[in-house]
Amino acid sequence: MKYVVGPGHKKARGNRVFAGTYAGKGLHAPLLASCALLCLGDVHAGRAAAPAPQASAPQATPEDVTVTVRRRSEPLQKVPVATSIYTARQAARDNVHDLQGIFQYVPAANFRTSASAKDRTVFVRGIGTISTSPGVEPSVSTVIDGVVLARSGQVSMDLLDLDHIEVLRGPQGTLFGKNASAGAVNIVTAQPTKAFHAYADASYFSGDEYRLAAGASGTLVPNVLTANAAFLVGGFDGNVRNVTLNQTVNGYEHRGARGKLAWTPDARTRVTLGLDYMYSNDAIPTGVFVSSSQVAYPSGIVTPNANLAQALASQGIVPSRDNTTIASNVRSRSVDHNGGASVTLDRQFGAYALTAISAYRRWRNTQIQDYDQQGRAFPTIPQIADRGDLDFWQASQEVRIASPKGHFFDYVAGLYYLHAVDDEHYLRTLQPLGGGGATGRAHFGTTGNNYAAFAEGNLNFTHNFRAILGLRLLRDDLSYSMARQSTSLVAVTAIRPNFVSQGSTAHNGYVDRIGLQYDLTQDIHTYFTYSHGYKGPAYNVFFNMQGTDTQALRPEQNDSFEIGLKSQFAHRRVTANFAAFIENFSNYQANFLDQVAGATVARLINAGSVSSRGVEGDIAVHPLRALTLGGNFAYTYAVIDQFNCPPGAPSSCNVNGKPLPFAPRWKFVLNADYVRPLNDRFTWSLDSDYTWQSRTQNSLTETSDTIQKAYGIWNLSTSIEDRPHRLRLTLVLRNALNSHYQSFLSYGSMGGVTSWVPRDFSRYGGFILHKDF
Repeated sequence: MKYVVGPGHKKARGNRVFAGTYAGKGLHAPLLASCALLCLGDVHAGRAAAPAPQASAPQATPEDVTVTVRRRSEPLQKVPVATSIYTARQAARDNVHDLQGIFQYVPAANFRTSASAKDRTVFVRGIGTISTSPGVEPSVSTVIDGVVLARSGQVSMDLLDLDHIEVLRGPQGTLFGKNASAGAVNIVTAQPTKAFHAYADASYFSGDEYRLAAGASGTLVPNVLTANAAFLVGGFDGNVRNVTLNQTVNGYEHRGARGKLAWTPDARTRVTLGLDYMYSNDAIPTGVFVSSSQVAYPSGIVTPNANLAQALASQGIVPSRDNTTIASNVRSRSVDHNGGASVTLDRQFGAYALTAISAYRRWRNTQIQDYDQQGRAFPTIPQIADRGDLDFWQASQEVRIASPKGHFFDYVAGLYYLHAVDDEHYLRTLQPLGGGGATGRAHFGTTGNNYAAFAEGNLNFTHNFRAILGLRLLRDDLSYSMARQSTSLVAVTAIRPNFVSQGSTAHNGYVDRIGLQYDLTQDIHTYFTYSHGYKGPAYNVFFNMQGTDTQALRPEQNDSFEIGLKSQFAHRRVTANFAAFIENFSNYQANFLDQVAGATVARLINAGSVSSRGVEGDIAVHPLRALTLGGNFAYTYAVIDQFNCPPGAPSSCNVNGKPLPFAPRWKFVLNADYVRPLNDRFTWSLDSDYTWQSRTQNSLTETSDTIQKAYGIWNLSTSIEDRPHRLRLTLVLRNALNSHYQSFLSYGSMGGVTSWVPRDFSRYGGFILHKDF
């Protein structure tokens, strides 16, 4: 018996372990709860929940868990890459359906949220790129069904019909695309099955949050054509009150569909057509005030802002870390249309496997934001409203071949091409008290091309000892255009005067991986790797672009060293995996605060050199047949080694030795699952997890009031499953201890410190009803 995590496996939606389902035909019985934790391997993603055990079912082992971390199916325990896995079953029980929620359970990863999808991004081991500029790529590559997403904003969509997620830590550019200098997030969605299967999900949580999803999979033409399709409708009123508009905000509306059509004309060929579309309307406010203090740029000195404090008090807003009230006369929101199509060809040529992926994706975003974050104008705080419209599309082609395994040299090699076009329009209106005002309109965008040849393979000196060699040669071509028209001839609050510019750059780069792997025993594997990461040149293209932004930023590069141990013992009832790493980055691309006539804006700069080093570990224990225990942790020491102060900045902007944003020193997940058959019909389970992270800096200003204090979140769920009727009811309680925290802290555009309030800011609960057909 084998549990498979990766494309092409067979799947019974209600019986998953590690996106896992039993790969054999006709078995619809619940799987072993023990598999969930024993399969944990190098998993930092919290618990892997499973339905009830059966005495007749053989026990799965971590050796049976197969992943596609290196673009081919391999046992997770033998892959020389630190990898975290999070499954669809876990997502359902945790009531999280996007990367922001999922990364709460991945100690080495964090997510930076914002009011608009353009500003959201992923961090791995404390490294990520924050910028609204279309001229910069993320440090962490996100891949969905083999297709690289070129913009970080594309990753914020609801993950409908998810199978599982693989989070690869450290540079992964040899096999996972050009923008993977810090890591890669490999998202795998459900594959069509031969046997017919359908499901329906309905969930409801406090705050009028609901989610309705349904899907079906099966054979259309026997032995030739299979297909699946899934649909989603979901919404949430929100957990923030706007007293000016008398509305509840910070909620969402999501709806979408995903489907695949798999054609197998013969035993050696498979062609898969994938289609997906997701609509998101996120009513996320432009920050909730937690303080009325202000920071002086670039000294970082924090002082009280009496004018802002008076303005907030007059509207009934009391800034604090517990505040969930805003006063805004604009309903800020981010509306996204995200979708695409791909054709994947898998063809066997003898013992060789050819894969070709042709893909097109389009992302349209409209953001409407209350820049001043106030309900009315004040003498020192004018009314400023923003509207931005983004139209982005990308076309990519990847061809790769995998050699047979078992020879002295086995490898995966290929060619890659990406063409990406971004076109944006931005409007900012300024209306000070007493009339007058100004308007700024900007039309800007970028065009980029990436060409690459890559290969990674193993030199198998013996059955137990091998060398790892990987190389990617690439070229980036990037151009931009910018035209801003302002009704003011001089800079006014948040609006610079007319500006027209265009430019282009090109750069050749490389990524490599060298390592050794030794299998001490069948269940104990060690490895050491050195990797060189690369992220291409960038332009700071945004609404307030100016002459100093016309120079291309230098490519970001890094050197990474990693040593790992993957082990199982006590008849594979205990899994203990560890990884230690050192990563050094040069020409780090990051945002730093600037001001335009008293309003805060962000500048993308080559911030200098930074480093990240630490230890990650997973311990999973199966002491009893019905009980599984797990603990995953990450210690990450990510700091600024040498910060490049912008021209003209005083020495007080020196932040050398300070922690990088979104890099908690400690983060861990503890979990316990208990599964017990009540009788021949019903199975009961109880699941508990506790996540904790240490204090976390949110800004490169390194100011004390942008630090999120240490916090822990305890979640509980319990399920009752009717096996003959294939029906399961799950009750979920999130944040049982009612521990308030902020998912992001930042300085307000016109002063003060604002926060982004997460879904589980306060205790909430609900139910999930799942039915298989």
